[in-house]
Amino acid sequence: MARSANTGGADAANPGRLKQIALTYKMTRKADPKVGLVVAGVGIVVLGVLLAIGFLIGHPVYLGILGFVLAFLAMAIVFGRRAEKAAFGQMEGQPGAAAAVLQNIGRGWTVTPAVAMNRNQDVVHRAVGRQGIVLVGEGNPNRLKTLLAAEKKKMARIVVDVPVTDILVGNDEEAGQIPLKKVRTKMLKLPRLLSGPQVTAANDRLRAMGDLMSNMPLPKGPMPKGMRMPRGGKMR
Repeated sequence: MARSANTGGADAANPGRLKQIALTYKMTRKADPKVGLVVAGVGIVVLGVLLAIGFLIGHPVYLGILGFVLAFLAMAIVFGRRAEKAAFGQMEGQPGAAAAVLQNIGRGWTVTPAVAMNRNQDVVHRAVGRQGIVLVGEGNPNRLKTLLAAEKKKMARIVVDVPVTDILVGNDEEAGQIPLKKVRTKMLKLPRLLSGPQVTAANDRLRAMGDLMSNMPLPKGPMPKGMRMPRGGKMR
């Protein structure tokens, strides 16, 4: 009975994974129409090269099997990268896109979306980890300076000796912005300066301070472009 239950669970999981892959492929193809040809081409080239080597050394079967495995792996890697690129391309420019990236940054980070926001939909998100506090702003760089300064001043009252890093999301390098797809890499490359207990203490103090999300209901992920702050809402 146990084997039957486990088999049933595996069978139920496989269609779900295949459906997810198919959905990802459809979404990627909309932004990257050549993704199918590129992925197939990579697989054919890798398999062909291994087969050719196999015939040259007299072991076509062994090299053919190895080529099939490596071709599948190469196809998966290429597809994953192009799918990720397409996903970032679709999110880029949408208000709240940085929050979606931060939510998937990985373990060890506590993310609080929209700790500060203004009527122009310039938003500041906060992430806390071993690297310290990272404030990620998306919107107009000049207006974000005001939001970031106000948020830092507020945090300075309760969080002491915790490094704070600013990241502005965008494609204007002269304005100090970082492309959306590079935000995660940038954050993970920051030096680890805090211990586990220090991270916990910082999170507890910041949680006690509250944030914009606790006072105003906002949708998860990218926010609608037509969304506006209520006139009676408090802004930082």
